[in-house]
This record gives sequence, C-alpha cells and structure tokens, in this order.
Amino acid sequence: MSSPSGTADPTADDVNPAPAPADAPAAAASDETAGDRGALGIVITLCLGGLVASLMQTLIIPVQPELPQLLHTSISNASWVITATLLGGAVAMPIAGRLGDMYGKQRVILASALLLVVGSLICAIGGTLVPMLIGRAVQGMSMGFIPVGISLMREVTPPRLTSMAVAAMSATLGVGGAIGLPVSAWVAQTWDWRALFWASAGLALLITVLVVVIVPNVADSAGGRLDVIGAVGMAAGLCSVLIAISKGKDWGWASGATLGFLAAGVVVLLAWAMFELRHSDPLVDLRTTAKPTVLLTNLAAIAIGFGMMAQAIVVPTMLEVPDSVGGFGQTILQTGLWMAPGGIMMMLFAPISGMLINRLGPKLTLAIGGAVLCVGYLTAYFLMNAPWQLAAASVIGSAGVGIGYAAMPTLIMGAVPITEAGAAVGLNGLMRSVGTTLSSAVMAVVLAASTIDLGGGHQVPTHSAFRWCFLIGAAAAFVGVLITLAIPRARARSAEQAVA
Repeated sequence: MSSPSGTADPTADDVNPAPAPADAPAAAASDETAGDRGALGIVITLCLGGLVASLMQTLIIPVQPELPQLLHTSISNASWVITATLLGGAVAMPIAGRLGDMYGKQRVILASALLLVVGSLICAIGGTLVPMLIGRAVQGMSMGFIPVGISLMREVTPPRLTSMAVAAMSATLGVGGAIGLPVSAWVAQTWDWRALFWASAGLALLITVLVVVIVPNVADSAGGRLDVIGAVGMAAGLCSVLIAISKGKDWGWASGATLGFLAAGVVVLLAWAMFELRHSDPLVDLRTTAKPTVLLTNLAAIAIGFGMMAQAIVVPTMLEVPDSVGGFGQTILQTGLWMAPGGIMMMLFAPISGMLINRLGPKLTLAIGGAVLCVGYLTAYFLMNAPWQLAAASVIGSAGVGIGYAAMPTLIMGAVPITEAGAAVGLNGLMRSVGTTLSSAVMAVVLAASTIDLGGGHQVPTHSAFRWCFLIGAAAAFVGVLITLAIPRARARSAEQAVA
C-alpha cells in the first residue's frame, strides 16, 4: 500500500501483516522429525556403549576353567580375574556419576569408553596374572558409562522419548551379560582366547569414535571439586565388603579373612558416611539419598539385582549338569544359546517399559517388573524338566528385569536435583551390583549344600538345591515388589515431567 504522495507507507506491514507461509506446519514437523532423528542417533550410540561395557561382566566365563593354566597361576588366584571386574564397576559407577555432574556427562562417557579400550588392550597383551587383573579392573571401571549415559538421556531427548530412551539404556545392564556368554564362548572356541580382548578393544574403539562424533557435549556441568577423600573411602569400604562376599565361599564364611574384610569394610563405610555428612561438597549427598523415594528405590534395586543374578547363575549351572545325574549335559556354547533369548527379551521390553512409565508411572512399572520376575522363578520351580522349559522361565524373568531396570533411574531422577542426577543414578547402579554380588554368594552356598559326587572330587548340585534357588529368587523379587509399593506417591505430574 502506498501513500498519496506515492511513497511507501512504513506502517503497511503492521496494518496488514503478511500471512504465514502455507508450509509452516510442515516445516515445524520437519524440524521435529530431524530433532527426533538426532536424539535417536545419540540414544543408539549410548545404548551400544552400555551394551559393550556390560559385555565385560561375562566375557571371561567361557575360558574361566582354563585360566589357571593360561595365566600360570592357581585356581584361587585365577578367580580374582572375575572379582576384579566386579570391584572396578562397583567403585566406578557412583564416582563416574559425580564426575559427570561436575564436569559434563559427555566427557565422562568418553573417558569411560577410553578406559574400556585401555583395559582390553592390557588383557590382550599381558599373559600373566597381574596384567590380567589390572586390565580386568580397568574394564570394570568402564561401567561408569551406563549410569552417566542414563542421566544424560533426559538432556538430549525430547520429553516424549525420554522414558523409552532411559528404558533401553537401563536394559543394557542385563542384555550385555546375557548375550555375552554365547558370543564369548563362540569366539573362544573359534579363535585364541586373546581374541576375546582384541574384539572388545575394537568394539570399545568404535564406541569411542561414535561418542566423539554423535554425542553432544551439552552445557550440563555444575562445577565443584571432587571429594577425593570421600572417593577413596567409599572405594576402600566397598571393595572390602564385596571381597568378603564374593570370596567367602572360597575362604570359608567363618574364616578370619572373610570376617576381617567384612568388618573392616563396614567400619570404613560408617566413617565415610560421617565424613560425607559433614562435607560441604560430598561425593554422595547422603541426605538426598535418605529421601524415601531414593532410599526405597535403591533397596528395591538390591532385591531386583539379586533376582536377576540368581537366574543368571542357577539356570546355566543346571543346564550344564551331566545327563547321568539328572541334568541336561549342555556345553557352554549351548547353554549360552539357551540363555540368549532372555537377553533379547530385555531389550524388546525396553519400549514397553517406557510406555508403562508414561502411562502408569515409574513406581507401578517397577512393581510390575518385580512381579514378572517372581513369576519367572515360579515357572522355573514347576517346569525344570527340559532345557526349553528353563529357557522359557528365563525369558519371563528377563522380561521382568527389563521392565524393572528401566523404572529405577526414572524414579531416582524424578526425586533428586538435576545437578545430582548422575551421582544418584550411579549409586543406584551400585545397589544393583550389591544385589548381584549377594546373589552370587547365596546361590553358591545353596548349590553347595546339596550335591552329588561324580567321582574324582567333582560334585554337582541336586535338583532340590536348584528348586531352593528358584524359591529364593522368587522371594527376592517379591520383596522388591513390597519395597516398591512402599515408595511414597509422588505429587500429581506426568511421567514426562518427572524425567524432563
């Protein structure tokens, strides 16, 4: 529009604003789709990294009987190869979570991937016990990748996708261990045992590159100083307690070594707790941890972790018992293949768990997961006459673990400040590790209490011992359900708001 003088009217656009382009909704939808694709790439990268890190838990099991000969050491010393990974992971998860809150989660995720590369190379090159122990401990420290990755999910995904992303990342804790057994057995039987570690080094290097290229370094660092004394104290106390639990069967539960490590660990952890309460910037904020939602979720994590590990120990052991004494006589590779569907089921149930979290909330989702795990154990108790029956029970139990593991970090992140999310999720991961360690010790005691002598000093558990293990696993899962139902009801808000 022009003025009478013929000059342009500067207010014309204000009076008659130009209509929005007809394709504006399509452009917005395109931007949203592109954002979803970018978030999906980040989620896939983090899940692959978590899967590779958790593979380390069962990587060495197929060659465990040969370790004394391969490493030129005793059977007792060789057993530390598995314990070292357990200790490294238990210590790393809460510390890595705190470092992620302080310095940025992408940096800590990248450091965890590099630790896995270094640890794998040390194991592949070293041929004696000491390098193997160092390498396995460093591999275990890469487990910090998982809790930090989970806490990063809500910062890099749209709210509608966050629950499913957290569910998928949480599932890698169980999936990696489940599929690691058949894969590592196949690699060990096809090539040299060192190929296990060369392969893990290659996978870890690939994950490192993907993290650098795909995972953004968002501005999520809260600053602060690392509580070094708290980190050392927690590591010393945890290692002492976990060593007592994991080595109690070998040393004797009433032996001086077992009781000494256990007592020392408890004393150190009590002193550590007192120090943390007085520290202005603690490694773990125990006051936040004492909140009912956080405390009860961590207790439920111990129970669910106990149930998951009981299944992972008892079912393979029963499958490998010789036919002559009522077992199924499966090889390690065959056993791993029977267990693999359970690991796949955990991953398949990740999106289902995400939908349940969005619809019912994380509390009820966690209770459902514990209940399904309990049903899996009861199925095994009544159906243990063929390998396919045990595999079916394992699939049911694994579905329960997949559902429950996804809900835990969502509960935790909804109850703590965003600046403490990494440390809180890391501590929850530690509680799962405590549950799995306790389960390993209890199942070993139960299976050793009733055995059949095959001659030559070789003994295998009886059917009654396996039945007791299944009942104990069901009881642990049921306790997890009861603890979950005691979690206080959150204020009315959507599940997306709880994680966003």
